[in-house]
Amino acid sequence: MREVLPQLLAWWEAGESVGMGTVIATFRSAPRPPGASMLVGPDASAVGSVSGGCVEGAVYDVAQSVAASGVPELHRYGVSDDDAFAVGLTCGGILDVYVEKVSRETFPELGEVAADIEAGRPVAVATVVDHPDPSYVGRRVLIRPDADLDGGLSGSLGSARIDAAVHDDALGLLAAGHNGTLSYGPDGERRGEGLRVFVWAFAPAPRLLVFGAIDFAAAVARVGGFLGYRVTVCDARPVFATTSRFPGADEVVVDWPHRYLQAEQEAGRIDGRTVITVLTHDPKFDVPLLEVALRLPEVGYVGAMGSRRTHDDRMERLREAGVSEAELRRLHSPIGLDLGARTPEETAISIAAEIVAGRWGGSGEPLAEREGRIHA
Repeated sequence: MREVLPQLLAWWEAGESVGMGTVIATFRSAPRPPGASMLVGPDASAVGSVSGGCVEGAVYDVAQSVAASGVPELHRYGVSDDDAFAVGLTCGGILDVYVEKVSRETFPELGEVAADIEAGRPVAVATVVDHPDPSYVGRRVLIRPDADLDGGLSGSLGSARIDAAVHDDALGLLAAGHNGTLSYGPDGERRGEGLRVFVWAFAPAPRLLVFGAIDFAAAVARVGGFLGYRVTVCDARPVFATTSRFPGADEVVVDWPHRYLQAEQEAGRIDGRTVITVLTHDPKFDVPLLEVALRLPEVGYVGAMGSRRTHDDRMERLREAGVSEAELRRLHSPIGLDLGARTPEETAISIAAEIVAGRWGGSGEPLAEREGRIHA
């Protein structure tokens, strides 16, 4: 929903009704992840995508019908080995798409959600998408991490037991920054089925920390922003660390890198989704910085730029500084995948490719040389 939220909010504020289809679960090589949404507006326009084109026509028709009736529907689209549905995914994947009417009456909390997202406050939106009793479908709650169960929910999914189960699990999804569908028994029983709740986890954007105000850093910042990271460029040299040199960064900080990173850790602004790239390849900057980075309890990725000679020298200096072999194994150096990159832009793609591969468990090998499913 995040990618279509501006248009959805505009229609909602105008008092219009919108049909919205959302991917709530995927199987095999589905093209869009859970949380991807498509809107059908009051002017019959379509905004967003649930499949990259394969089933949009079918979802469009359902969304128009649901916007008129107000009755939500859950549909599965895909292709089986033996039989292709009339509307299917050419990639062979399967999508579950939940279609609902969104208006001030059906989703009165949308304004609150939009305000939280704009302010960078984490909030989860949990919606019942399947239940043996149709009257439960469409019930919704907002869950925030800074309040307990009594004060952390806005609304109810139908019973205190369901609310308690979803509250705990949604906080886990929110902490990880992942959307997902939760399954329970009809009254929230942990060992049961029949109730499915989809959770949008609107966590603040993950962070990309780029250390070293060089031309490669500008390219990495641009690619990082494209991938959805909040990008910080940090360098101790004020003549180089300027906003005019790094328009793709959300912020440019003048400080000693290791001191800045330590302060961010102590302030609680580093987590398991944080990506750290060290591009200075200067021992006086990168060794103290990597001492801090490699000892962080939670961080998604730490990579350092440099030649083989620079890498070997850096590793020796880190060992002399007391960094353990286990900590050194967390370091991606020389940074990036082997793409034969030469320019800053090509190098940034190489770095981004390694980050994405690490995030999702990819091998970095050409897909044409692999067998089996494309998506794990």
